[in-house]
Amino acid sequence: DSLSTATVEFCLDVFKELNSNNVGDNIFFSPLSMLYALSMILLGARGNSAEQMEKVLHFNHIAGSLKPEFKDPTKCSQTGRIHSQLGVLLSQINQPHANYTLSIANRLYGTKEMTFHQKYLRCSEKLYQTRLQAVDFERSTEETRQTINAWVENKTHGKITNLFGEGTIDPSSVMVLVNAIYFKGQWQNKFQERETIKTPFQLSEGKSVIVEMMYQTGTFKLAFIKEPQMQVLELPYVNKKLSMIILLPVGTATLEQIEKQLNVKTFYEWTSSSNMMERDVEVHMPRFKLEIKYELNSLLKSLGMTDVFNLIKADLSGISPVKGLYLSKVIHKSYVDVNEEGTEAAAATGDNLAIKRLPIRAQFMANHPFLFFIRHIDTNTILFCGKLSSP
Repeated sequence: DSLSTATVEFCLDVFKELNSNNVGDNIFFSPLSMLYALSMILLGARGNSAEQMEKVLHFNHIAGSLKPEFKDPTKCSQTGRIHSQLGVLLSQINQPHANYTLSIANRLYGTKEMTFHQKYLRCSEKLYQTRLQAVDFERSTEETRQTINAWVENKTHGKITNLFGEGTIDPSSVMVLVNAIYFKGQWQNKFQERETIKTPFQLSEGKSVIVEMMYQTGTFKLAFIKEPQMQVLELPYVNKKLSMIILLPVGTATLEQIEKQLNVKTFYEWTSSSNMMERDVEVHMPRFKLEIKYELNSLLKSLGMTDVFNLIKADLSGISPVKGLYLSKVIHKSYVDVNEEGTEAAAATGDNLAIKRLPIRAQFMANHPFLFFIRHIDTNTILFCGKLSSP
């Protein structure tokens, strides 16, 4: 529980930072994937660097979560509960037999000049299924960039390409954290393509764009929140392991009002089962595709994680005995494709049973900007968070 709360807190912190720096833009990222990648660094961070990271990741509230000293060099469990809990959480979410594909790709690339602690390499492999790859940033900068890009492309089924653009990797880099995530799921209730029509989507200040608006009626969980005025809709994916939650302002309310009041407490309140009632809903929702890349150094610094990026102050002595190891760059890229079939299409057969319709229908008309979250239902963990300002 405390870990899923940490993911929500971290998610909303990152969202607010991105939102204030990218006013009016679409936003899309995976807090789970970022948290997971940064925890790999935390595993080897010590002192002030570790404390700042724990705070930013909201792990400092988790009792007994971290013991940086490895007491027994053969055991990784000594590193504190949080790392093993994260592993458990990820394996719960990423079950191979599930009707969705989720690939999280994390890798650390370190300069060949560094010696790394065997213990760190072994534990990050055991706890994070990842290994540190030694590369030559200095002499083969361009080649290294292409190697990393190819690895990410492979891990994300070809969806995330060119993670590092030309010139983004510095010959002076010492450690680069690479993190990408891919998700593909089908709606429990698909939208029929023949029902999709072109409709205006209201942007800010009276402007609008024409979008492909999907449509279906069905029984979904829906909440009406009075203050700020909004509808909260939950659209489940096949098997109801994951769902998309949409916060849509209605009436005179604006998305800014929702964003201002959004915090862990209100998020849990708005999406609580006491508010979300099964009802007959006409759903109008745009088809959209987002692919967004963020360099996270300055964002993480403004959240309070400063030392780890600083050559003088970084304490990553759990990763390497060599002085002067610091984090050069954190890049995150995520991709989402929401369409009639689900999120990233795939062919499937099977007819949904006709449900007897209740005469009174609620209307959910997502023809203006909204926030959306993809969450794992059992663990209440947010995998993705986004804002659709303009499809």
